[in-house]
Amino acid sequence: LVASVNRGCSAITAAGGAAAVVVSDAMTRAPVFRVRDTRHAVEAAAWVESNFDRLRQAAEATTSHGRLLSAQPFSAGRSFYLRLSYSTGDAMGMNMATIASEAAARLVERETGAVLISVSGNLCVDKKPAAVNAVLGRGKIVLADVTIPRQVLEDRMHAVPEAVAETCFRKCAIGSSLAASLGSNAHAANMLAALYIATGQDPAQVAEGSMVTTTCEVVDGDLYISARLPCVEVGTVGGGTRLPCQSEALSMIGCVGEGKALKLAEIVGAVVLAGELSTLCAQSTGHLGSAHSKLGR
Repeated sequence: LVASVNRGCSAITAAGGAAAVVVSDAMTRAPVFRVRDTRHAVEAAAWVESNFDRLRQAAEATTSHGRLLSAQPFSAGRSFYLRLSYSTGDAMGMNMATIASEAAARLVERETGAVLISVSGNLCVDKKPAAVNAVLGRGKIVLADVTIPRQVLEDRMHAVPEAVAETCFRKCAIGSSLAASLGSNAHAANMLAALYIATGQDPAQVAEGSMVTTTCEVVDGDLYISARLPCVEVGTVGGGTRLPCQSEALSMIGCVGEGKALKLAEIVGAVVLAGELSTLCAQSTGHLGSAHSKLGR
């Protein structure tokens, strides 16, 4: 993995660097309630819509950093769900969202008569690939892209733009579509797992993070490559970030403490992009198998 990412980073650096931007930041939790019937579910949803400020006050009373952004109701039969989205500052925020959601759910229960069954009804969706998160995002949505000049690609990666773009199209687009995969990428989970473990993140959330969409195009003879990461759930305070080795790793990349979570998410996007570039180049030239054999990876 390190060799792969280093090759990709080398090409990206030679190309002038990649843009990695966080475009959304919202951690979710979705309590599930039991209601009497469909009419009761509609009434509960209407109450939530009319009383969002009260819901927000209840949730935010449990935290000094979390902010309730939205409350989306869903229902099926006698099950009523409320997908709550939070801004969580520099914490990854899963525990914060759980505690706040429990307080909000108790208010809904008292005011509507809907019975809270679980603070998590799986419409969040936590630690599982899910279409709702692939589309709406969870944690931070990161967009990363770079244009690699043809000469740089040939010199550093021993590949040509046309072959890399075709490999990405037939593998990540068509192959993923045939498999009904929620991830349309080469191996994004590899980079996420390594970086999450090294920096004290929750490695179980690689499951959601793997839903990356990687695209490649030939533009004016050069290679344009992008990665959309809809679920980058990282933080720079709390949890495993306080462990000695993980804190040291965060320090090495300038991501310790408050005010650094967005920067860490952008680094995640750039690392994934570098790894995607390297593997797609290796596959497009038929070097993947020999590289594994030679390097023992």
